[in-house]
Amino acid sequence: MRVLLVEDDDMVGEAMQLALRQAHFVVDWIRDGRKALGALFANYDMALLDLGLPGCDGMTVMQALQKNAPLLPVMIVSARDALDDRIRGLDLGADDYILKPFDMPELLARMRSVQRRYRKQNERHIGTDAIRLNLDSLCMCVGEIEAPLSQREASLMQALLARPGAIRSREALEREVYHGDDDVSSNALEFLIYSIRRKFGQSTIRNVRGMGWAVAK
Repeated sequence: MRVLLVEDDDMVGEAMQLALRQAHFVVDWIRDGRKALGALFANYDMALLDLGLPGCDGMTVMQALQKNAPLLPVMIVSARDALDDRIRGLDLGADDYILKPFDMPELLARMRSVQRRYRKQNERHIGTDAIRLNLDSLCMCVGEIEAPLSQREASLMQALLARPGAIRSREALEREVYHGDDDVSSNALEFLIYSIRRKFGQSTIRNVRGMGWAVAK
């Protein structure tokens, strides 16, 4: 994980940089607000932003971040403890606001919390009102039942959920799940369907005799 650290205090910056590196982060440390503006287009996973910066105030940097890098998680790390400053920073788009002085374990825990929120926001899903498949974790929800799928099971459900209500033939499903593998056994598809039904219920995948399978719209 690559972190942009914007901090003008040498003692604070050195301590933060050391702790972040010990936690296995890659850190680029910038001490000036104007230079931070020039770093906005680099590929970072998170920014830690002080407010009292030379060259350009941290609030101005925060505004520029929201305009030019709106998907970048930002944590304000500042000694400004006034309520107005905290409200303004959060309203400008900061994901968290931590006051100096702070303990590094708390900062790292808050960073992990922000990371978790962003991962959840960016997860890819496919499905219907009744069925939701997470394409990243390969977990599926059917009603109140949630369970992980194997890669093949997920490929089958993705093929069915791409066209809810449409009947998909054996040939079409085998092509999408097995990608033309000649070694696929004759009952492999049925075994996947059986496995999914065992986890989520018989009605999860509907069989249309002689035609194929479908999921409800």
